[in-house]
Amino acid sequence: MSRTDDDFLAERFEAHRPRLRAVAHRMLGSVAEADDAVQEAWFRLSRAAGSGRVENLGGWLTTVVGRVCLDMLRSRKSRAEEPLEADDGPTERPGRTGHPGPTGLAGLADPADPEQDALLADTVGVALLVVLDTLTPAERLAFVLHDLFAVPFEEIAGILGRNPAAARQLASRARRRVRGPHGVPGADPARQRALVDAFLAAARAGDFDGLLKVLDPDVVARSELGVTTGAAAVATGATTYARFAGAAVAALVDGAPGAVVLADGRPERALVFTVVRDRIAVLDIVTDPARLAELDLDPGPEPG
Repeated sequence: MSRTDDDFLAERFEAHRPRLRAVAHRMLGSVAEADDAVQEAWFRLSRAAGSGRVENLGGWLTTVVGRVCLDMLRSRKSRAEEPLEADDGPTERPGRTGHPGPTGLAGLADPADPEQDALLADTVGVALLVVLDTLTPAERLAFVLHDLFAVPFEEIAGILGRNPAAARQLASRARRRVRGPHGVPGADPARQRALVDAFLAAARAGDFDGLLKVLDPDVVARSELGVTTGAAAVATGATTYARFAGAAVAALVDGAPGAVVLADGRPERALVFTVVRDRIAVLDIVTDPARLAELDLDPGPEPG
């Protein structure tokens, strides 16, 4: 490629870097390793571009990063290493593996750029990483790519070397482990129920500070409409929909701590909570009637 081609390819790659780093960080739980995985994707893109144009660059890069992360997780498991903790490092670490990044484009994101701020803020915190560390590498990849990044199971199956049905099963199994009370070591059902009750009470009252007390700073709220991250954003959303909290009752949802919003005695929406370190780390909101019909809803015991 000519120098101009190199620059153009680097610019295209940089446009995808924030998303790739988010995928890799969720997969690996380490900013440093995530940067290594993204850097490896750049090397492979540079080599692939020499033999022809890469169509659907975003999908191609996500697939490459997924495969790199899967290999790193499997290597970590084979060495019986403890999962790395999330760390705070520079936004970009070009050349950490000993090679340069895209020429003249790698570097810190502009802090005055709201779009970049939003992308960088969409990074899973320590709480959810604790839950993800309980999954196998294949489960983690299927869950992260499908549930958090909406990658089709057909593409996930190609990364794992399995068929789409198997990939779907892996994601489903991972989802149950993430949501279920046994997904987090040492989970206390009574404490989980107390947190649900506190969340609902604060939401009903529009108590923003009360919500912040029960939400993990890096809480992730997911619904059919998308993903919201961060305690302030999730608390704001909860106060906005206080009318739903008023009709909500605490319940077990598929065995996990949660709540059900009733309308004319029928479930209108369900909330499923994942509690990590005595804070709500993940909040799943289900409103689709078909999905609601499949849920096992149980009021559970009264709080003690």
